[in-house]
Amino acid sequence: MSKGFFITGTDTGIGKTVVTGALMRYFKNQGQSVAAMKPVASGAVRKNGQLVNEDALFLQQNASENIQYDLLNPYVFEEPVSPHIAAKNHDTTISFELISKNLNQLQNAFEVVIVEGVGGWFVPLGPKVDVSDLALYLNLPVIIVVGIRLGCINHARLTFAAIQESKVNVVGWVANCVAPEMLAQQANIQTIADFTDIPLLSVLPYFSGQALESFDGNFNF
Repeated sequence: MSKGFFITGTDTGIGKTVVTGALMRYFKNQGQSVAAMKPVASGAVRKNGQLVNEDALFLQQNASENIQYDLLNPYVFEEPVSPHIAAKNHDTTISFELISKNLNQLQNAFEVVIVEGVGGWFVPLGPKVDVSDLALYLNLPVIIVVGIRLGCINHARLTFAAIQESKVNVVGWVANCVAPEMLAQQANIQTIADFTDIPLLSVLPYFSGQALESFDGNFNF
């Protein structure tokens, strides 16, 4: 059976896509075929007549083999707003069944499939459903990305508590150093680690943009 993970995070803009890319590189370096999904994306541009999200394109480009864009990103909205608002504006319902069908197709073709959530754990995807519901529906082990920046300790502890309350299988968390000028960076990471029994899988340095070519780090699974 294909190995899979669901990536969530403490907020939007904390580097879930960068961490997903690093995980893809890690598994490819182990000789495994890898793909990723970003089922729902808000904020897109038109390229060659198709609405596309830059993060989803990044994941597409880093897969072991070419993947049809609609397969990895079935729901893409032009407006950079919460996906439930964008979906309502376009009279669209985000179907977990369709997302699961696409995931199954990728799992049949790749050894590792990583699904990147949108925003944080409780970002709404429709009336009374959110990212946490999607993670439970897909039944994938969860990896939490913590953006290491001012306020990260509180954000991490709140997110950890919410996810553990959801009864999903949490594999671990990744410290992603998104603020290179942050004071006491390592002390913040250690403080978060001291407050939780969720394993720290890796500490990622600051990457300019999404340039992961230099990343040959390890994840402690």
